[in-house]
Amino acid sequence: MPELPEVETVVRGIRPALIGRKIIGIRYDWRWVMKMPPDPEEFAARITGQAVIGVKRRAKYIVIELDQDLLVIHLKMTGRLYVVAQDADDQSDKYVHFRAQLDDGQELRFSDARKFGRVYLTSDFNAVSVGASQLGPEPLEETFTIPVFEERMRGRGKMIKALLMDQSFIAGVGNIYADEALFRAGIHPTHRSDRLNADQIARLYQTVRDTLNEGITHEGASVNWYRKPDGTKGSSQEYLYVYGRGNLPCRQCGTPIIKTRLAQRGTHYCPTCQPIDESE
Repeated sequence: MPELPEVETVVRGIRPALIGRKIIGIRYDWRWVMKMPPDPEEFAARITGQAVIGVKRRAKYIVIELDQDLLVIHLKMTGRLYVVAQDADDQSDKYVHFRAQLDDGQELRFSDARKFGRVYLTSDFNAVSVGASQLGPEPLEETFTIPVFEERMRGRGKMIKALLMDQSFIAGVGNIYADEALFRAGIHPTHRSDRLNADQIARLYQTVRDTLNEGITHEGASVNWYRKPDGTKGSSQEYLYVYGRGNLPCRQCGTPIIKTRLAQRGTHYCPTCQPIDESE
């Protein structure tokens, strides 16, 4: 599933084409792509005529601010969002289930091969799902500091890999960037969060932010379905230290990277650079 850097890249890619444009209609070929309520007929009537005044990201959600509502898109596993001319043919079009037509002859298309993604129309972001209302802080905002990170860990005796991916703890981190941040911090993914010392917490805080920022710089990791709005791949996968590198030599020490399964997710780490805490 696309994580914070991938979703941020999509937001930055579609924003210039959407700001100031008016939605003049929608088309869809699968009604369930639109999360109800409202039902598709009300959705179409309500969104038509609204102008786009902002495009931003919250966690892994794309939030298109309209003059009266919010158009919220969750890409899930195979979703792709892009803006093209209404008469354009795109390689992803065979999976397009939702189109928002714009007043300049272009349209916003949502393609999703596996149909897990959803489009919401709401006046309240927190109403899109229970998960949205419980999202943790954004890890790249200035208000997210080491003391905030440390305070949120307090009382959470959980495997650190699982905690980093918990969207109620911090928002936007998933499997790829959790593995990468833990490697850079030299912390084993099974280390208990309530046993991290102050130095480890400070290192992890910084590596989480560094890893996410570098992911944005490289426009996301195209390890599976993710593509940028222009259809090209991001390049973050070329700079990963451990994720997707099972059995390959560690870029720092040469030890083979281990791939295992933790918290129901594939997990990659270096047993030398990230030694396990024998006391646990």
